[in-house]
Amino acid sequence: MRIRKKGGIAIFSLAGLLMAVLIIVHQNTGPNVNHQEELVKKVISCAVIVAACLGFAKWYDKVTTLPVELYQSRHLIWKLAKNDFKKRYAGSYMGAVWAMVQPVVTVAMYYIVFDRIMGNGARQGAEGIPFVLFLTAGLVPWFFFSEALNNGTNALLEYNYLVKKVVFKISILPIIKIIAATFIHVFFILVLLVVAAIYGYYPTVYTLQILYYSACLFIFVLALCYTTCSVVVFFRDLSQIINIALQIGMWATPILWDIGSIDEEWIVVLKLNPLVYIVNGYRSAIYEKQWFFQDFFSTMGFWITTVVLFGIGAAIFKRLKVHFADVL
Repeated sequence: MRIRKKGGIAIFSLAGLLMAVLIIVHQNTGPNVNHQEELVKKVISCAVIVAACLGFAKWYDKVTTLPVELYQSRHLIWKLAKNDFKKRYAGSYMGAVWAMVQPVVTVAMYYIVFDRIMGNGARQGAEGIPFVLFLTAGLVPWFFFSEALNNGTNALLEYNYLVKKVVFKISILPIIKIIAATFIHVFFILVLLVVAAIYGYYPTVYTLQILYYSACLFIFVLALCYTTCSVVVFFRDLSQIINIALQIGMWATPILWDIGSIDEEWIVVLKLNPLVYIVNGYRSAIYEKQWFFQDFFSTMGFWITTVVLFGIGAAIFKRLKVHFADVL
């Protein structure tokens, strides 16, 4: 059942107010705390929250239509996502097994190169962590993000015959591609846990945070895809631009390097990348034994960014949807 407009605006505004209060009253403790930097973070965060609440109230119908359609079509989404995953490997002898081969081969390659061939000089990652574990923990979320973003962006182009059907809810197409990519991601997480166990990092209660960070990544890439899949229909070059951006993004995200090894001023800039929060979160869940809420400002910043991007994506998708069939 759809929430009435006034009720929906009130709930969203109350959630925003609660988040703003938490941000204002929170104080980091420690000898290296930069209070001026914290003040800037608080001001920017609260300003974005206010702008988001005003935008939500103004474009309520455009923003809420999308999540309502996704909820109403949840059973169809699950069915089509499984079919999409199976269709990708239809006709091959090994079928979906090929989806599992890539993560295993990737991890095995890094293990052979960094742990066997290159020897002791390449065995340690951040703070004494084996490099192959450090690297795998960064690759797991990145592979999912890159595959989900590419597939979600091209969802309308791939299923153009469904876009032209009047009665079909085309808003479910991007999430179908992302769920299909999640199946491979789940197996890759299992590989990560095995690698961690080999090096003596066995699952603990902190490991459960992988579920949280996976959900963060899923919602974040979904928010991006509703903008990119809408724009790519009219601007096909966007797919190539995204591929280039992903190549740059892999180096701008601490996957092959440790964020703690660079200068403090660069850390502030790099943390503007939401994927830094995700990658560091996977590593925290595996071997750092740190809860996600301990990095308060990063957590709040990530969710504020994700909610704003989802709202923008929903509004753009709603605005351009009527023209999709004409262009395709």
